[in-house]
Amino acid sequence: MAFAMWEFISVFVLSLLLAYPLGAYLADVMQAKPMKSDRFFKWIEQPIYTALGVKQVGMNWRQYLGAFVLSNILLLVASVTIFMTQAWLPFNPDNIPNMKWDLAVHTAISFLTNTDQQHYSGQAQLSYFAQMTAIVGLQYLSPIIGLALLAAMLRALFLQSGREEGADKKDWSTINLGNYWMDIIRPLFRFFIPLSFIFSLLLTFQGVPATLSAGPTAQVLDPTAEVQTQHIPLGPVAPMVAIKQLGSNGGGWYGPNSTVPLENPTPLSNLIEMIAILLIPLSVVFMVGRFIQRKKLMWMIFGSMLLMSLSSTLLTLWTEKSSLIPNMAWMEGKETRFGAEASALWGSLTTQVNNGSVNMMHDSASPLTGLVELCNMLINAIWGGIGCGLLQFFIYLFLAVFIAGLMTGRTPELFGRKIEVTEIKLLALVILLQPVVILGLTAIAIAFPAITGNSNPAFHGISQVFYEYVSAYANNGSGFEGLGDNTLWWNLSASVALLAGRYSVLIIPVLIAVSLATKPQAAESKGSLQIESPTFALTLIGIVLILTLLQFMPVLVIGPIADYLSIKV
Repeated sequence: MAFAMWEFISVFVLSLLLAYPLGAYLADVMQAKPMKSDRFFKWIEQPIYTALGVKQVGMNWRQYLGAFVLSNILLLVASVTIFMTQAWLPFNPDNIPNMKWDLAVHTAISFLTNTDQQHYSGQAQLSYFAQMTAIVGLQYLSPIIGLALLAAMLRALFLQSGREEGADKKDWSTINLGNYWMDIIRPLFRFFIPLSFIFSLLLTFQGVPATLSAGPTAQVLDPTAEVQTQHIPLGPVAPMVAIKQLGSNGGGWYGPNSTVPLENPTPLSNLIEMIAILLIPLSVVFMVGRFIQRKKLMWMIFGSMLLMSLSSTLLTLWTEKSSLIPNMAWMEGKETRFGAEASALWGSLTTQVNNGSVNMMHDSASPLTGLVELCNMLINAIWGGIGCGLLQFFIYLFLAVFIAGLMTGRTPELFGRKIEVTEIKLLALVILLQPVVILGLTAIAIAFPAITGNSNPAFHGISQVFYEYVSAYANNGSGFEGLGDNTLWWNLSASVALLAGRYSVLIIPVLIAVSLATKPQAAESKGSLQIESPTFALTLIGIVLILTLLQFMPVLVIGPIADYLSIKV
């Protein structure tokens, strides 16, 4: 456990050193501040603005969210079309057939929502063309879309001109959220592509394939084996793995993901990929401080997330090492070249961030390790995904301000603006949607075993089904493998969870921020709630834990906890 903690400290410190300057740069990119590189990037960006007919002016909430919805619909249609026609498209040296419609729809929604939940095996069911265009294209755009919605919320909440208390409310249409198309195009070319190019070169240096040639056919060593040859699938793997890790995506070129030596060949590549999991989510936290010029709020957010991250990581390492048989780790489902502790560390980080990539099979982890991973995803704001993690954190922040106001007998206020009926209704919607969708779909799947396709009975079977829907709703994408999930039921029901989890968290915080921005702003005084303090941070963390435990305690008890007790006893 000591070695794994030192590995975690190394990964975190290296990520932190890189994330702070990257966060400052990203803030300047999102604010469209003048840069020396403008002279170069305008030759790339301006033709795209012209082709799309983009007017580089601010948008109100209807225009911004309308552009957001339109872009998502177009991306969804284009991706489904590619998946269902890939057999007839170029760059298909392995003659991969077309996808069925339900699998194509689930795959497109999964990558569009930054989840990358895979009910297929990438190397066997997707052509090079489908991987390079639909999959990698969505892996770039989906995290940027989350980042854009975060920027829109921050502009509404912090960058509108304040007005004295007693003045009339503004109209929602007067609130400037920025320009959606600029918020997508600028970070794509100025941040994500250059960073992914660097990480792609590092992974190629470590031996991750990067080729358009068909994979070789190898002769097996055992002459008595029934199968004498094996086809080894290759492809442009390194560029995909780079954005898979950096973009909080998680969907790998190969079905077993980063457990495969071709996708994660060395201890150094393992370290690089873990750094990539944390790098941009950390950068976005630091971006917030520069973007809104409130460093104290940034450090409160960072401190809260760090405390939850440390607690989760320590629990994960302990449960995987000690919760079954003292001083013995179970190696089933884990790579011997990484060991149990490094595998558990990756599992902790990939569920703290909504990344979902794996270097072990989570289904083979200790039941209590699975419990911690489930709690990470139910919270979904320890570091969270790019943009959406902080949007989820602000949902908790709004709720914490409301509850703290009630506890102290004051009208709940955030930065001098009152939280009233409209905001609370929106908060209630986004908070109640999570248990309704996850528990509802889990109950249906368990009630009808014929549609579940579950490989495990009793308590672990419950954990498998619950994990699938939690992962989908949290836009994480990892899974307790063992489900026969490439069926009509799983493809469509998981798609419902994917859509509900993604769009509620992206849209509702923006609407709350716009509603607050229309209200007169009172000057903050000594009597105002100090949300940038350690006391409020601990209150917020307490509310997060209470929400998670109270809403989902019954299913956690009859799932992973009962699974652990049945093995232990």
